[in-house]
Amino acid sequence: VGGGWGGWGAAKALCQSNTDCDVILVDALPDPTGATKYLSKSGKPVEAGTRGFWKDYPNINALCDELNLDQDEIFTPFTNSSFYSPDGLEATAPVFSETKLPKLPFPIPFLNQNDDDDAIPQLPSPLGQIIATFPLFERIPLPDRASMVGLLLATIDCLGGDEDVQMQYDRMTAHDLFIRFGLSKRMVDDFIRPTLLVGLFKPPEELSALVVMELLYYYALAHQDSFDVRWIKSGTVSDSLIAPLAAKLQDESDLEVLGGCRVGEISLTTTSDGKHSADTVSYQTKEGTVEINDVDGVILALGCKGMESVINSSPDLARLPVFSKAASLKGIDVISVRLWFDTVVETRTPANVFSKFDELRGSGGTFFMLDQFQGNPPELWGEDAEDDTDEKRAARGSVVACDFYNAGALLSLSDEDIVNVLTKTLLPSAVPKFADAKVVDSWVGKYAGTVSWFSPGSYVSRPPLEGAGTGVLPNVKCAGDWVRMGEREHGAKGLCQERAYVSGIEAANSLLKSTGSNGANQDVIPVREDEAQFKAGVQLNNNVMKFIPRFWVR
Repeated sequence: VGGGWGGWGAAKALCQSNTDCDVILVDALPDPTGATKYLSKSGKPVEAGTRGFWKDYPNINALCDELNLDQDEIFTPFTNSSFYSPDGLEATAPVFSETKLPKLPFPIPFLNQNDDDDAIPQLPSPLGQIIATFPLFERIPLPDRASMVGLLLATIDCLGGDEDVQMQYDRMTAHDLFIRFGLSKRMVDDFIRPTLLVGLFKPPEELSALVVMELLYYYALAHQDSFDVRWIKSGTVSDSLIAPLAAKLQDESDLEVLGGCRVGEISLTTTSDGKHSADTVSYQTKEGTVEINDVDGVILALGCKGMESVINSSPDLARLPVFSKAASLKGIDVISVRLWFDTVVETRTPANVFSKFDELRGSGGTFFMLDQFQGNPPELWGEDAEDDTDEKRAARGSVVACDFYNAGALLSLSDEDIVNVLTKTLLPSAVPKFADAKVVDSWVGKYAGTVSWFSPGSYVSRPPLEGAGTGVLPNVKCAGDWVRMGEREHGAKGLCQERAYVSGIEAANSLLKSTGSNGANQDVIPVREDEAQFKAGVQLNNNVMKFIPRFWVR
């Protein structure tokens, strides 16, 4: 149930398990396979949110190889990101794997300073990250950057601890954590807050400290290049990656995909051993209610809003606390905007972040230059590639995808007002040349409560991958970026396509085991192993914390 990365990961693992079963993927989208483009009223392709693909996405990368997709054709190169405030450019996030040192007056034995094209070698974390970011934080003073040291120590304590320790950090807001570990207000306001607003989609006072430190781990403690990010080079995530996967599973494994179908009640029966078992799934179509009977297993690959809808329609599931608690969690409001301009606007980087603008009304904002990512082909304008002419190419300006997260204060604005906020204030303030560009077309999509919100204390309510557990309801599992994966936990953390995809695979593996299937499990590729200095730091910290109480957590 659900056609996101979790649902497709689960469908793939079940289809390729060699189990004698029918696999059905059900989703409310008219065509969750990605074969049908999502178009604006004027016929131009649009997408709900622009999503990045980080360096440590081994399973999605392996999926590309399995589908015979050339990653250099699917993804852009790894890119920088610029952070803009009303004061101008605040900072630039580097491509860590391509970091180069300025010429030094003295040689350093392990660094090649002779070739301008050579990046520095992979250095131990966080040394590599410090060197990479040092020249790019244009406006943030060195003492403010140095104030993050305490937070790195807290991250080692949190992520190196057991689940009880992590739950203690989860009950604390990231804002409280920043205060207790001495982060400067300048560092928080100018860099960390806008990063969280576009990375975890909430400000630090509304986020779990645990999840914030999972994000910080990738930025500063994992590997020098773990936070390098690339983007879709042509089209959308759906038509570039999901569509070929769906076609493969439909052709080779007879996967049945039911689009435009909203799942309602999932009914349970009681088996002879006293356990519950899901046996009927009902869903709504334009024609009415349809039931799938004699169900052997269900994977709920849903976000918080979808989970709430299904549980509210399923009294049997609602009686189980694990599902009612999951249904109580709220999501984050998102607005996606796409703008087509009459002229090409050059920017410092194709990926960009707004910070500290009053016009954001507390939201996080990003803008992506799709014409720079994708080369401004006719498809980006909804035009026929076979009827392309010099005149049409000359008429194409920049295409900009803008996203607002934590956007509740903007949702009540009209589409026209949202476009005006971008074109009259935000974009020209970041890149002045936007003031001379005119919008020739626009699209606005509003999505209330759709993105996972890792609020303080939410960890205990997030659905486990095992659902209610094999001893209670063995044939219902959960998948998605927000699930607690337990012993199947993967190194990819937070709001992450890789984690959602892996959770779907692991949910399918668990379902096969719980239902007594002899099918083969789908292998999951782990992320790169922690570096030696991080492991040593964790071991040292754990030894010290045997004698020191964590007075800074609840």
